[in-house]
Amino acid sequence: MTHGTADAAFADGILFNAELFPHRSLSRLGFWLLMATIGAASFAIGLGFFLAGAWPVVGFLGLDVLLVYWAFRVNYRAARVREVLELTADALIVRRFAAGCTPRTWSFQPYWLKVSIADPPRHDSRLILSSHGNHLAIGAFLSPPERLEVARALKTALARLDNVHHR
Repeated sequence: MTHGTADAAFADGILFNAELFPHRSLSRLGFWLLMATIGAASFAIGLGFFLAGAWPVVGFLGLDVLLVYWAFRVNYRAARVREVLELTADALIVRRFAAGCTPRTWSFQPYWLKVSIADPPRHDSRLILSSHGNHLAIGAFLSPPERLEVARALKTALARLDNVHHR
């Protein structure tokens, strides 16, 4: 998902601003409802096995619930990554924030910046920022159409900036 603007210059000098983050279709409430359903189903099945005398199966059913819970927690932690792009007249600043990691920052001079992605994008198409031999892939967690949308918006903002500099 992206949230961004590429309108006329903001008061603080930012010409383009976008925040990129992964889409998660299951809300927190949906997660707890799913876990409750899985837990209830495992309990009912486990009770049936227990009453039939196969009580060791109950532990494995509980382990399954814990593994599903753990997998979702890992997935939600990975979803806390985000990238912020800010274009000013002097630089494109890319900031990457990931859970448990120190934020990273890259800076590119807009005049030399090249934005590339396959059009139409494929599943494995990467959105690459290149300048002076440095390359940075951004938006890896976005869908191909979303990566293309970001690339087009950034190219438009860079073209407008280039037109302002050539007037």
